This record gives sequence, structure tokens and C-alpha cells, in this order.
Amino acid sequence: MPGRRSTSTARGPAVGGHRFGSHLSVAGGLHHAIEDALRLGFSCVQVFVKNQRQWAAAPLDPAHVDRWTALLATPGFGPAVAHATYLVNLASPDPALWEKSRAAFADELARCDQLGIPYLVVHPGSAVGGSREDAVRKVADALNRIFEDAPTLRVMPLLETTAGQGATLGRTFEELAEIIAGIDEPQRVGVCVDTCHVFAAGYDIRTPAGVAALLETAERCVGIERIRCWHLNDSRGDCGSRLDRHEHIGAGRIGRAGFAALLADARIGGVPMILETPKETDARGREWDAVNLALLRRLERGSGARR
Repeated sequence: MPGRRSTSTARGPAVGGHRFGSHLSVAGGLHHAIEDALRLGFSCVQVFVKNQRQWAAAPLDPAHVDRWTALLATPGFGPAVAHATYLVNLASPDPALWEKSRAAFADELARCDQLGIPYLVVHPGSAVGGSREDAVRKVADALNRIFEDAPTLRVMPLLETTAGQGATLGRTFEELAEIIAGIDEPQRVGVCVDTCHVFAAGYDIRTPAGVAALLETAERCVGIERIRCWHLNDSRGDCGSRLDRHEHIGAGRIGRAGFAALLADARIGGVPMILETPKETDARGREWDAVNLALLRRLERGSGARR
């Protein structure tokens, strides 16, 4: 999910009712992601705090941390969100992989703490040959161990909703609730809702009634207050397809009306809303992040719901 680097002058965070951001590249230093977010007019940002394809990582560069911290203090900007490496599988039935995943996730939480990032999004994991019940227990066990080892940790792991492909956990809010029920300090865990994922998992959010039904289920199972981040992605797959393929806002199966309905619901305001849509430029040479943000702002104002 890389962002396109530019030397343009930062113009500050956008003004609006929702805190829109994007997952942006940290190539050359974490601070570049905030620079790009400010240039594009976002109010927040999501990053990887280490290489998402490697287990090990060098310590954070103090100079980069200082620059990141200074930019993060930009008035009206924040919070920042991090996404865990895709290698982590806290549900693994393999003891060695489970321990490696737990240690890697603990390290990423410590990095977030160092950077002043309050939320680290993680996919709950996959049973990959084990039972779903054991997988749910293993995720809770991993988080319990991490919390026990780091009682003063200020970072909240956010369990992300998934499309439900294969043996992955997190397709339903009921399943996330099962994981949270096994955590000794449940107040230390939150939820990230991905619109593409929940749609692909079977939650039809194309209408106000569908959005209301999703939020009512979330409230019943985990509590709306536990949702600390949204990933805003349209879906290339149909509702219930379990296909995890992100599309630009309004260009997929959810459509503009679905996002307009979501943004109009007062229950979701105030938390980071992160784009994980494809990058690069459109046919007119515009950066896709800027195009998607402009559409979200129009939908937020109550216009642009029709194609």
C-alpha cells in the first residue's frame, strides 16, 4: 500500500467532520508518510512500523523518530495508526510460528509506543489446519501474554474484521467477541472495521438500513465504542463473496450510496477512517488518494452519492 513520494509543500490537515487518512509509504523514513498525508490534505495516517514482509527489523532511527514526532504534533492532525506485518498469525496451531508471531507483534506494539501511535491494527489470524475454537483461544492467549509482559503499554491492538476467506478469523462480530471474551483485560483491545471486508463477509452496507444493521450488530457484540478505526475500501467482490479485493471509493460493489450512508451515521464519527485503496494515478494524472478523499468529502457533505 505504498504512497507516491512528492516534494510538494505540506498544506496541513483537511477540515471536516470525519478524520480521513490513508495508508502511506514510509520509504526513506517514517516521517515521509506524515509529510505525504499533510500534502494530500488528510487528517490522519496509517503506516507500517517495520518491513511488512520480514520478521526482524533494525531499531528505529532516532532522527526519523524526532522528525515523525514533530510532524505528528501538527495542529489538527492525528491520531496515527499502524498496521501489523502480514506475517503475524496469532491464531497459528504451530507452536513455533505462534511464538514467533507473538514476539513480533509485541515488538511492533513497542515501536508504536515509541512513536506515539495509539492503535496497531492486526488481522486476527488463521487456523490453517487447526480448529476454529483453538484458533480463537490462541489469539486471546497471545494478547494476554503480551499485556502481562507489558503492563504499562499505551498502545491498543485493534482486531480487524476480515472477509472470511479460507480459515481466517474475524468474519463476524460474534467471532471477534469470542476472542475478546478470552482476554483478561478486554479494555485494552479494540476493533477496526474494514468496509470491503465486512461487505465481502456478508454485511450488506449499500443502504442506510444495511449500515444501521451492521452497527447494531457491532454494538450488540463488541460495543460501538470499541471501534477505534475504520478502513474505507470499496469491494471488487459481491456481498458475501469472501473476496478480499479493495477498490476505489464508489467504483466497487458497495458504491457511493453505501459510503454516503456510512458517513451520515453519527455513531461512527471522530475515529480515524483510513483508505487502503490502490495507489498511483488515475487517467487524468491525479493521485488516487486525492481523488478518493475528494469524493469522501462530497459524500460527507451529502452530495455525490450518485455516479
